Amino acid sequence: MSRKIILWLLAAFSLTTISIAQAQPSVKMPRIGYVTAGGSRNDPGFMAFKEGLRGLGYVEGKNAVIEFRSGEAKLERIPPLVEELVRLKVDVIVSSSQPGTRAAKQATQTIPIVMVASFDPVETGIINSLARPGENITGVARLQRELGGKRLELLKETIPRISRVGVLLNSNSPGPQQAFKEYEVAARALKIQLRSLEVPSPNTDLEGIFRDAIKDQVNGLITARNSVLDRHQNRIAELAVKVQTPSMCERSQYVDAGCLMSYSSKEEDGYARAATYVDKILKGAKPADLPVEQPTKFELVINLKTAKQIGVTIPQWTLMKADRVIR
Repeated sequence: MSRKIILWLLAAFSLTTISIAQAQPSVKMPRIGYVTAGGSRNDPGFMAFKEGLRGLGYVEGKNAVIEFRSGEAKLERIPPLVEELVRLKVDVIVSSSQPGTRAAKQATQTIPIVMVASFDPVETGIINSLARPGENITGVARLQRELGGKRLELLKETIPRISRVGVLLNSNSPGPQQAFKEYEVAARALKIQLRSLEVPSPNTDLEGIFRDAIKDQVNGLITARNSVLDRHQNRIAELAVKVQTPSMCERSQYVDAGCLMSYSSKEEDGYARAATYVDKILKGAKPADLPVEQPTKFELVINLKTAKQIGVTIPQWTLMKADRVIR
């Protein structure tokens, strides 16, 4: 075969290969919107969500796009961020807060919404029921608020002398306000007086709030977590130790920061489960047909370093219940 014929055949083969490649339909990369009230890309929840996606075959930047948006603890920023995601025509919106979920519900009735809720989505009117959420919303309800009674019981069991508990909450957010009412019900049964310690945002005078709490003879503390308080968890833990006040928190990260105890569902599990909802929706499932999941496992975390600093001895029977102990 002459060199001329070989070159001609190679050219024809190259043209055929290019034509076939051009004829192949391009695969659409899924675009996932993620909105948080105050978190960052380094938060354990978002990292767990990404890891959950990875386990299902979605790798950010390779075969999936995640449009991450944070309100940076400024609730007024959330609706515009959600509207931006809607304009980008994302395939699904994931929300980790009540304001974000409500804003998404108001912004679109067609884009599926997957929530990771630390609030009661039925009571707040976000969905119709857990079994049949309806419309375009589904996800995970982490039962943060409903555990209020158990938290007070554990705090009282650990320090029986506790009689007046301050509930640290963000006064600009509806979720913590509802939490205070739920704590009140449990407090009456335990004969504990509650005091509302309201933290306005963005100007958070935590030092002044703790001074007022001591003047009011508060001898126990509950932190009703939200995006504003989460950004100050180290300072909250530091002040609680400084005034020698035992603290029970709604998130284990507060205990890692130096608070005494926490009782909650494992945060990372909820976000990992949210990834499975995203996968199902991207494969064609309708949100209204996907029941909202609730956690079945809860963890008690105790910081013995903090206990020693504030002069508290944790009873052995309480330590035996702990899932994790910081020594």
